[in-house]
Amino acid sequence: MNRNTYRFMISGMHCASCVAKIEKSLKAVSGISDAKVNFADNTLLVDANQDLLPDTVINIITELGYGAVLSVDLELEEQQRKSIEQQHYSALIIKTVVASLLGVPLMILGLLGLEPSLVSGSGKLINLILGVATFAILVYSGGHFFKGAWKALKKHDANMDTLIAMGTGIAWVYSMIAILFTQQLPIMAQHVYFEAAVIIIALVNLGAVLELRARRHTSDAIKKLMKLQPKTARIIRDGEEIDVPVATLEIGCQIRVRPGEQIPVDGELTSGTSFIDESMLTGEPIANLKKIGDSVIGGTLNKNGSFIFKATRVGKATVLAQIIQMVQQAQSSKPPLARLADTIASYFVPGVLIIAIITALIWFNVGVEPRVAYMLVTSMAVLVIACPCALGLAIPISVMVGIGKAAEYGILIRNAQALQQAGELTAIILDKTGTITEGHPQVTGVYPSQNVDVKYILSLAASLEAGSEHPLAEAIVNAAKEQQSNLVSVTDFKAIMGHGVTGKIEGQQIFLGNHSLMMDQKIPVGGWLQRADEFAQSAQTPIFVATDQAILGVITIADPIKAHAKNAIARLQKMGLKIVMITGDHQTTAQAIASQVGISDVMAEVLPQDKANRVAQLQRQGEKVGMVGDGINDAPALAQAEVGFAIGTGTDIAIESAGITLMRGSLHGIADAILISKQTVKNMKQNLFGAFFYNIIGIPIAAGILFPFTGLLLSPMLAGAAMAFSSVTVVANANRLRFYKPSGANV
Repeated sequence: MNRNTYRFMISGMHCASCVAKIEKSLKAVSGISDAKVNFADNTLLVDANQDLLPDTVINIITELGYGAVLSVDLELEEQQRKSIEQQHYSALIIKTVVASLLGVPLMILGLLGLEPSLVSGSGKLINLILGVATFAILVYSGGHFFKGAWKALKKHDANMDTLIAMGTGIAWVYSMIAILFTQQLPIMAQHVYFEAAVIIIALVNLGAVLELRARRHTSDAIKKLMKLQPKTARIIRDGEEIDVPVATLEIGCQIRVRPGEQIPVDGELTSGTSFIDESMLTGEPIANLKKIGDSVIGGTLNKNGSFIFKATRVGKATVLAQIIQMVQQAQSSKPPLARLADTIASYFVPGVLIIAIITALIWFNVGVEPRVAYMLVTSMAVLVIACPCALGLAIPISVMVGIGKAAEYGILIRNAQALQQAGELTAIILDKTGTITEGHPQVTGVYPSQNVDVKYILSLAASLEAGSEHPLAEAIVNAAKEQQSNLVSVTDFKAIMGHGVTGKIEGQQIFLGNHSLMMDQKIPVGGWLQRADEFAQSAQTPIFVATDQAILGVITIADPIKAHAKNAIARLQKMGLKIVMITGDHQTTAQAIASQVGISDVMAEVLPQDKANRVAQLQRQGEKVGMVGDGINDAPALAQAEVGFAIGTGTDIAIESAGITLMRGSLHGIADAILISKQTVKNMKQNLFGAFFYNIIGIPIAAGILFPFTGLLLSPMLAGAAMAFSSVTVVANANRLRFYKPSGANV
């Protein structure tokens, strides 16, 4: 069954329990196979069958007490997000200020011992007025907490809002009871907590303000990618050139691109030539020459020529749009570490409520006087300090920033599991062709027999190979063109599987192939055999050109090693990784290539279908394996490995099978990805430790565990401040990743 992936913007989430509630509710719906909430950027990805309508998802989320809007356009979504965040940010600032205007003076009066008395008539009146004012602030500045708590209660659930609403609400209710029934309370319990209620609301809102400020840079990678696409394109319609929005472009449109402009969508050049800067994909600073028939990619930069191209992919089908989508989906995925946080979050709020009740019971039954006051202060502090905001943000905020950082280096990480596992690898298997080498064989030499012309040998070889699609054939034909060797007609052409080709040229039978072909045809090789072995040992493939009587000469072909391959492999080895080269080539040729780049472990003469078995073989030896490849035949091995690295210049099938795609084609991307992975996982663990440690230490202190030894209790206001700033600390720590630069990165 065909499936769709829908993206929604979610509003009203406050903590990890909100995330767990939404995901659990959606996964229980028939037709939805997966639902992933990204608390860091308030988005939801839903994988569903085609029969399920987005409205169904929206209705479910609305019933849960949250808001949801279907995202149909990335740019529009970013604008909406910015607008919503700005409105929310401004509203929170006003709410914080309003609560502070009452809370700060009340707190100062309390510290100075000047609070109004509850036993005098005037004092009672003032306190009643303060009670009404506090209630108004709870409604205005803290109303969103009480609404969220009520919605959760109706669903027999509890969340962060529940804790805040209960803590501040109980403080207000107790204070009003103390005013109205002062004489019925012990003297030590005749106290109001209006300042605690409003200061807690102010501090929690202030924490949210600071958190929003810190979050603003977490989606920088997406914003940078979106800026690569121009807003308008100049199309040619009825002989006239007009500017239209990029969103209106259709396949087949003829589009004019002038010097210095970015190409709006993917297409094929139909008129003119130009040099295109494709560094956003390849990382290479040198512009590539594009001529008629060549493909161009949306988002790349036209340097100095004017040309016309036909649109072949528009909208979400363009390479740039798919890259953005891949990054977004990866940022919404969850690494294995997140399972721990999710499990704890699902039990966290109910657990805190139980701890608060136990705390209240202990203080009421065995606490010191005034028991009621101590019971209120400690249980309120427990409720406020334990809000799981930091726990909910700990993993997703690091994932979001880490995957964005990787995208800056041309590393597209498909999911957070690959992000986490990349840093755990112990061995890397490198496919030779297209990974270590360029993947485009070239003729490196032509060695004729006596009295035979170089051009003549190339003419014979190229004429035989003219109709072949084999990479070696292409190299020979290109070399013949460069030498201006003329092609001649061939009759009785025949391909000999695994050996070469043969055909008649001007009535003479010509053979082109390897040593085995010469042996089969009983063509004397003589001294050429030793030279052929020497060529093979230097990683050059010898191709014999012969008549049925004698060798006319040898053409050597080699696949050039990538410029950065040797340095990148040395860098990986310095990181303690075992590097293995795998290839279908002969052992001698494979060893020659491996020695040039510093690899000692070689798997040669491996059939395409056996590559995955070789990966499994290393895994059975206890290695955590990363497989790097670019071809269709690498796909099973890429899928078998703990992490598959696809070279971005390779096939779509290889890229689909890999967890990580290296868009720039450089092996330095592997080291960069591993270092970014390690740094991101380290950041996740720091955040998780911070969130857990904060609650493990904070809750017992709030409950009064230090009181018997020190006589100190944690004020609910300080608990509110600690809770508010814990989330800010997590976000700030994650944002440190934005400034991380992998050591030796090739940028």
